[in-house]
Amino acid sequence: MASNLITERPSTPKGNKARVKPKEKAPKTKSKGFSLFHYLDKYTNLDSLFEEGVPLKYLPHILFLTGITLFYIGNTHYAEKTIRRIDKVKVETEDLRADYTTLASEYMEASKQSEVARNVAPLGLVESSSPPYQVIVPADEY
Repeated sequence: MASNLITERPSTPKGNKARVKPKEKAPKTKSKGFSLFHYLDKYTNLDSLFEEGVPLKYLPHILFLTGITLFYIGNTHYAEKTIRRIDKVKVETEDLRADYTTLASEYMEASKQSEVARNVAPLGLVESSSPPYQVIVPADEY
């Protein structure tokens, strides 16, 4: 075993002791420029909140804000997914509308009398030259 890995065990066992607040050192006057973190540390003294552990009186508020944040993030993802789905359906609807218009115009063209006559000519059917007439059946023949 390497000698740099050997660690000495303390002679006294560790116990539950209150934390001792370290003495504040004099601030260094070396900083000549603007430092955001220096001002945050200076004006938001959070060390006093955590001297005796985590303050449990703020826990419900923190959990509530965490829940609202998670709900907001989830709602944003759901809205974006819905918008993507709507855009996809819009494109598909436009394609189907174009197909419908094309098929409807082809059907209108194919149902003309001249087109029908041309398509049935190979079957040996010809267009009638005499107009249709109405057959009148007397009521007593029924």
